[in-house]
Amino acid sequence: MTDTHRAITAVWRIESARIIAGVARLVRDVGVAEDLAQDALVTALETWPRSGVPDNPGAWLMTAAKRRAIDLLRREKRLEQKHQELGPELDARQEMAIEELDAALDDDFGDDLLRLIFTACHPILSREARAALTLRLLGGLTTEEIGRAFLAPIATIQQRIVRAKRTLAEARVPFEVPRGDVLAARLSSVLEVIYLVFNEGYSATAGEDWLRPELCEDALRLGRILAELAPKEPEVHGLVALMEIQASRARARVGPSGEPILLLDQDRARWDHLLIGRGLAALERAERLGRARGPYAVQAAIAACHARARIGAETDWARIVALYDELARLAPSPVVELNRAVAVGMAFGPAAGLQLVDALTAEPALQNYHLLPSVRGDLLTKLGRFGEARAEFERAAALTRNARERDLLLQRAAATAPGPS
Repeated sequence: MTDTHRAITAVWRIESARIIAGVARLVRDVGVAEDLAQDALVTALETWPRSGVPDNPGAWLMTAAKRRAIDLLRREKRLEQKHQELGPELDARQEMAIEELDAALDDDFGDDLLRLIFTACHPILSREARAALTLRLLGGLTTEEIGRAFLAPIATIQQRIVRAKRTLAEARVPFEVPRGDVLAARLSSVLEVIYLVFNEGYSATAGEDWLRPELCEDALRLGRILAELAPKEPEVHGLVALMEIQASRARARVGPSGEPILLLDQDRARWDHLLIGRGLAALERAERLGRARGPYAVQAAIAACHARARIGAETDWARIVALYDELARLAPSPVVELNRAVAVGMAFGPAAGLQLVDALTAEPALQNYHLLPSVRGDLLTKLGRFGEARAEFERAAALTRNARERDLLLQRAAATAPGPS
């Protein structure tokens, strides 16, 4: 790959979301907008090796993509209507030069990006489709990269993205930021997708790697963008805080060979204190807005308890239990209850934690969830019930699809030999 092609690839990764968003405001169709932006990219690949990379490559691509959008609208005899939508100052009867039309369209890119985020994460789409489309349009990832990230065939990812675009077009989903009561519900969908992407990077559900840092970075970038675009939404800052603090542990979560290292065994000197500081600042920003905490802000407060403890023994587990009580009221789920049981076991002893875990064993949603037997095995080990613990760790290993996690669980099973009598 030549230096020019590398430069084009880097520019596209940075600028593609802004370009697609700007064009989508014209054509009101994210699929068509991406195609037009891709056309501009092809033109750059043909032109820049001869002419050199322009001083402002992002603006060059935006102009090229908008020219194609305007040509398309003219061909479809819709330019007059679009002029009217853009405002009375754009008289549809005037023969405006392309440069004048571009200038009239160059308003706040932030608004366009926010519209694009809400469109790509529309709840009419499945979670998997929302995640793939968001990474494609806002993360600038190729279908191959998305497929590798989620260990899905490229054809599957392509189908998800194509169907998602078609669904949005057929449903005539407006390219806009929702208002009023609709905003909260739609915002939760956006945050869910971003955190889904982050979690897949933080604890990969399958494959050979325990971490996929590039996915965490993509999710963090999207979260930070959203926080700047929606500064008065506390849950946005809560999610950013949660991701920043969790991402701070990345270097300490894996050993030299990529093996997982559990939270209480991590070398906290390897935690990234810059990210911790950013996370705590984002959490404070959420709390300063003065509204009741949402689920992401509560989870961020839990993460902050770990971040503030210099060593594992200093962790305020009683406060974490109280925060899980709050989270269970806000967003009740069996997984929250399982995490609460872990905290109870740490704060009040393994017997208390095991009692709560045992009450969850019949929960249908947890029947194939590998962390249920993993947590139970840990508590049984602490109670000296080694034979039962071994069976639980082996069951957890059979349920997980992540090779690194499976190895760790089998090691824990092997280590549950009874001590000397």
